[in-house]
Amino acid sequence: MAKDLEKINSFINEHHVMSLATSNNSELSVCSLFYAYSNNELSFVVASSDDTTHIKNIKQNKNIAGNILLETKNVGKIQGLQFKGEFVLLEDEHLRKLYFKEFPYALAMQPKLWKIKVDYFKLTDNRLGFANKLIWKESL
Repeated sequence: MAKDLEKINSFINEHHVMSLATSNNSELSVCSLFYAYSNNELSFVVASSDDTTHIKNIKQNKNIAGNILLETKNVGKIQGLQFKGEFVLLEDEHLRKLYFKEFPYALAMQPKLWKIKVDYFKLTDNRLGFANKLIWKESL
């Protein structure tokens, strides 16, 4: 399990854009977001403003799903990560610094930062064998 999580974290750290899906009682939304990631906390940090559809949705339903993928037409190189978690306002100063270290130009805009605490990962990595999947779930 620890080795799987190590491979998942490695994949996440090779990328910087995710697709995020949110919903409320009547609407679904998907968007793309830049992210910073904390291996220790299994959390993404993203910036977004209150007037976006996805933030309006998470104010009603903090449960989200998302993915990160390597875009390729070579089937043997396909890699993609699906995740689920909880989307909340960022309160951790360490994670705030992590985001601005990754995206220093964003500091000038003083964006509102959010945290996605992940409780489920599924990494598909065809380099490890066709349709090979590594799954990690938070222990309750």
